[in-house]
Amino acid sequence: MTSTKKDPVLVVLQLSGGNDYFNTVIPYTDSRYYDNRPAVGIAEDRVLKINDKVGFHPEMAPLKAVYDEGNMAILHGVGYPNSPRSHFRSMDIWHTCEPDKLGTEGWLGRATREIDPNKENVVTTVSFGPSLFRALVLPGVPVSCVDDLNNFGMLTGIAEQDQRSKIIDRFSRLYSPTIGSGFVMDYLGQTGLDSLAAADILKVAPQQYSSDVEYPDTPLANKLKGIAQVHMADLGTRIFYCDHGSFDSHSNQTGMHDKLWKDVSEGVSSFMDDLKAHDVGDNVILLMFTEFGRRVHDNGSGTDHGAGGAAFVLGENVRGGEYSEYPSTAAEDLEQGDLVPNLDFRSVYSTILEDWMGLDAQPLVGGVFEKPQFV
Repeated sequence: MTSTKKDPVLVVLQLSGGNDYFNTVIPYTDSRYYDNRPAVGIAEDRVLKINDKVGFHPEMAPLKAVYDEGNMAILHGVGYPNSPRSHFRSMDIWHTCEPDKLGTEGWLGRATREIDPNKENVVTTVSFGPSLFRALVLPGVPVSCVDDLNNFGMLTGIAEQDQRSKIIDRFSRLYSPTIGSGFVMDYLGQTGLDSLAAADILKVAPQQYSSDVEYPDTPLANKLKGIAQVHMADLGTRIFYCDHGSFDSHSNQTGMHDKLWKDVSEGVSSFMDDLKAHDVGDNVILLMFTEFGRRVHDNGSGTDHGAGGAAFVLGENVRGGEYSEYPSTAAEDLEQGDLVPNLDFRSVYSTILEDWMGLDAQPLVGGVFEKPQFV
């Protein structure tokens, strides 16, 4: 837990689209890596080596600096059995912790209810971006969804309504086909008024914020800067959520994947520098995850949907290093040509919920899972 009495805070960065684990944490001394990546493989002399077995993608230098400081955990082989290799279904599993059936309750929606059971603070959980992430959804639990913090709560009535309509429309289009429009509209109806109240609370954050840290001018960096602003405003927000992507690299992966990790690395590094500069980072951890990894053998210009992937946890109170084992790359150990997960994603959640947030993980993730000790 934290070294102070401040409430622990969780920031989640969703790497949407299926990040290529094999080209992110690269087993550069494994000849099978190069055998399987004739088109998109990264030359050994470009790999940012962290030990004699693996290294980071060359655009991850800012994150390697965080790792070298001992503040970044690499979680190998994260996933679940029998991956469907479908973006929507896989992300739904990650969001609801229901691998065997269609879930309707987000794991962080449940966590929000535990943190604030009486709905005393409508900004306990804040999502950045033009969507309401399924992980945050639980009927009756308010979540504030911010598309642009600089405008949120300070727009004219019509413009503000347009922003809300865009968020609601995207949520409805994402989830109505699978969980039904009735559930979607019931959820929005129950939480809409609470979420509206958040505008007046959150609008103070940019006004109070001042920093010498220069963030890159990218969509992700802008989201992370907004998270920093709300966190520094001390509004009682305990959970933040945002995403970046798409990491769906079926073609033209070289260059595309480079740009994605450049944006992630620079944005996250700036965010952590900002928190440290203001001495407000000791009660924050950041989880980065993706719905699945990519196929081991490339397809000629990219990589197709896979199974086992990697997650990362960063923060001043994170026990840096590698957790779990890199899945075997031997052909006989692959499953449908994919790395086999060996660390259940609910294990990662359980560590965060219990050892960081101070909650009982079992009812929130639907079971008891061995916890890697990264906090």
